[in-house]
Amino acid sequence: MSSGRLKCCVLVDFDGTIATVDTTDALLERFAEPGWLDIEADWQAGRMGSRECLVRQIDLIKASPKEYDDFVESIEIDPGFIPFVEECKARDLDIMVVSDGLDRTVGTVLKRAGLDLPFRANRLQAVGTDRWRLTFPHARGDCQPLSGNCKCQFADAARGSVRVVVGDGRSDFCVAGRADLVLAKSSLVEHCRKNALPHFAISNFDEATDIFLRWLDDRAGRVEDGPMILTEQSRDE
Repeated sequence: MSSGRLKCCVLVDFDGTIATVDTTDALLERFAEPGWLDIEADWQAGRMGSRECLVRQIDLIKASPKEYDDFVESIEIDPGFIPFVEECKARDLDIMVVSDGLDRTVGTVLKRAGLDLPFRANRLQAVGTDRWRLTFPHARGDCQPLSGNCKCQFADAARGSVRVVVGDGRSDFCVAGRADLVLAKSSLVEHCRKNALPHFAISNFDEATDIFLRWLDDRAGRVEDGPMILTEQSRDE
């Protein structure tokens, strides 16, 4: 069954989803001055938003651009992600990487993997010889979790399409509520269960590809059987 009649937007998290580790935490472990874990604990406890957390943590990193880039070269991605992207492109689905991490990391890793994908992330700029500044071109004032990159705006822009989110953690909680399907890892699984969001638990992109394509073909089949208007009520079918 072809998904040709079905418009679909796929939003994919980066850290812990495409990348096999949380790359920002890995950078902090390698280059940050002491104190970044205390800041992380405050964020985990909900005492600050991710924007404030990231700014304060990035201020603690001391690394030259070369040291930074050399470290990023060691970051691995889930080997199943490339076939997942190929399947999306073969079906003419829109796919975008949306990360509350660092654009310098995301762009470098995707390019090294030979992936020409649109991505949105927080902007990291070198300052002097070994310091860094973080800005938030995709932040929104009404973002409830105060994320650096408000992922919900990209789901909102895809109204009229079937919206699929692939993610693993807190930066995906809000956007998961706007999705027709969530392919979830780690803490995002429990969040979806608690909030009765349509989801499948996955452990890697091989599983994600198999589940997603079967779900997509089933959804396309129902469209072929008759017109289906994607409303807020029909999303939880």
